[in-house]
Amino acid sequence: MHQTPALHRAGFETVVFDNRGIAPSDAPPGKYSLEDMVADTKGLIDALDLAPCRLVGLSLGALIAQELALHHPESVRSAVLIATRARSDAIRRAQTLAERAVDQDGVRLPPAYRALNTAIQMLSPTTLNDDDSAATWLEIFELSGDADSTGGQAWVDLDVDRRAELGRITVPCRVVAFADDLISPVHLAAEVADAIPDCDLVTIPHAGHLGHLERPEEVNSVIVEFLEKY
Repeated sequence: MHQTPALHRAGFETVVFDNRGIAPSDAPPGKYSLEDMVADTKGLIDALDLAPCRLVGLSLGALIAQELALHHPESVRSAVLIATRARSDAIRRAQTLAERAVDQDGVRLPPAYRALNTAIQMLSPTTLNDDDSAATWLEIFELSGDADSTGGQAWVDLDVDRRAELGRITVPCRVVAFADDLISPVHLAAEVADAIPDCDLVTIPHAGHLGHLERPEEVNSVIVEFLEKY
């Protein structure tokens, strides 16, 4: 919503897509693997003859970008890894297991409860403590219904410790962390920046996991500044 127009204003051409399982892309049945997602993205880069290209990935997208930079460096010119991590700590593992259990048991949570839970997980206290902003976000999340359901994506393995492998990445990378992120907290994002050679870390304050929507100008600035350099 915000990053693509900013990149266009900076003179970049962009290709934006939704991973498998997220409309309007297809949602094949079954449990998806990280390898599936990486192959999808690599296939798109090859089909459009984009290599080597700059990658900007958020959350799972950043994990996909990590893997592409590691295993397909010929396809990647540089990468911005937003709200990322290289492993799961105890709380994040428990979070993943709990969400999978709900999905596997076929539990259907009321839309209002799902909206509240999503807001608390995804937004910063700055946004949540502003009544007008909080009300708007709750309405958006509730109206989205099952649009945020990830289906097969919920089974992508986020718990494997990839820090040692990241040391073999040779393309320029920047990690962007959000100070109030409960999904990819700063201490886990910092581990990614520490593991990748010559990778820097930028932390955006007053932002949760959806910091690119909460603080778009700050996020746009650190993306454009890095991509203009690399």
